[in-house]
Amino acid sequence: MTSPPSPLTHRDQILRILDAAIRAVDPAEAVRAHVTVAGNRLRIGPATYSLDELDRIFVVGGGKAGTPMAAALYELLGSRITAGSVNVKYGHTAGAGGWRVRFEGRAESGVEPSGSSTPTKASPPERYSYAETGRIAIVEAGHPVPDAAGQAGAARIADLLADLTPRDLVIVLISGGGSALLPLPVAGISLADYQALTGVLLRCGADITAINAIRKHCSQLQGGHLARLAQPAQVATLILSDVVGTPLDVIASGPTVPDPTTFADAVAVLNRYGVLDQVPASVRGHLLAGAADEIPDTPKPGDPLFGRVTNLVIGDNASAGRAAVTEARRLGFHSVLLTTFVQGEAREVAKVMAGLAQGIALGQSDFATPACLVLGGETTVTVRGQGTGGRNQELALAAAIALDGAPLPSGVDVAIVSLGTDGTDGPTDAAGGIVTRDTIARGRARGLDARAALTNNDSYHYLGALGDLVVTGPTNTNVNDLIFVFVTQR
Repeated sequence: MTSPPSPLTHRDQILRILDAAIRAVDPAEAVRAHVTVAGNRLRIGPATYSLDELDRIFVVGGGKAGTPMAAALYELLGSRITAGSVNVKYGHTAGAGGWRVRFEGRAESGVEPSGSSTPTKASPPERYSYAETGRIAIVEAGHPVPDAAGQAGAARIADLLADLTPRDLVIVLISGGGSALLPLPVAGISLADYQALTGVLLRCGADITAINAIRKHCSQLQGGHLARLAQPAQVATLILSDVVGTPLDVIASGPTVPDPTTFADAVAVLNRYGVLDQVPASVRGHLLAGAADEIPDTPKPGDPLFGRVTNLVIGDNASAGRAAVTEARRLGFHSVLLTTFVQGEAREVAKVMAGLAQGIALGQSDFATPACLVLGGETTVTVRGQGTGGRNQELALAAAIALDGAPLPSGVDVAIVSLGTDGTDGPTDAAGGIVTRDTIARGRARGLDARAALTNNDSYHYLGALGDLVVTGPTNTNVNDLIFVFVTQR
């Protein structure tokens, strides 16, 4: 059966707005904006270092944006860098710029995608560039579930930090995904157990702050431990934030930041979500021993070891959101960044997004059409089904369900887009999804059951069948998620 075409006439403009948002948080440009070399002076944010007084410079870190960040540093410092190692997600070894935003479908299980203006097979990057990082090794590793490659890379970082002196400088590159990409479990916890712990945490519905409170207490690098390993050297950390509100101790589980959480807090998280008995025995025993003061806790605020550490945020969700607003206004939309603190269960947040669209469409809002509302943050998904998807795709599908049958004027088009700025939404090759007021009707015409798909956490296949996946490829950046609410006159 042929499905009716989408009524939205502004998809090309939407693509331009999404593109502008991601380009605004290009990791290499962010490094260049905050790090400069003039003569023998190295400036990193507010801190200045005399290169003549440094014996060695090491570059270490982890995160999806690690490659372009390392490349920018190599461009600035070249042979002054003694050695380095940065863990990145598989497929994230290109220089910045090798990605393209598009709407795509997926043909699976005999269902042919519809409504897509681009081929269903992912196109090769148009602007792929080789990243030259010199003596900084780039190690590809697993994310969101850590793997042996990540562990080996993390161990190499620990080795590089051995036997440092006060005349050494360690530059740490941190970006989204760093928690999973720097897996160096404490003694007694195997990689397999750490992987099992990650699986439990990703499925229980806990937010990233709660999840990382546990990770920090099972790691030899996170929760301030990397800074401890690096002492007495000076440490400068460049951070691309992927956490709502940019709490430094949560981003990549805070390798160079004091940890305000405790072992007792970690145990409380597992109890709160009813999964204490589901984590491996080695993890449970370690956390309970720490809560009983049998193991020293992570470095806390006020610890003198942080006196030689500088932590600098070089990019965040607000930067991407404001760039989207600027582009939307240039294209003629009434646009505003509402917040960067969107949190909660994806399918519940979706109802709020649909409500915002309905209010504008029905004139029950001070926003005039054409409107583009931009919101940032990070939702969660409690996985109960066996399907495939991610929080952004689930939000989009749930928003489509909320819009279905809503009393919208016939001459008004609505679109809701949700995407991860890293180009990856859950364990899929999509960044997110786009839905319109007629998404569910188009699905019905193809024999698809949206509510069944949502119940089964299978948003990927539903949106893919309609050509409504947002696909970018690896963007090599990560500053949380962005949600867009578009209301236009037909």
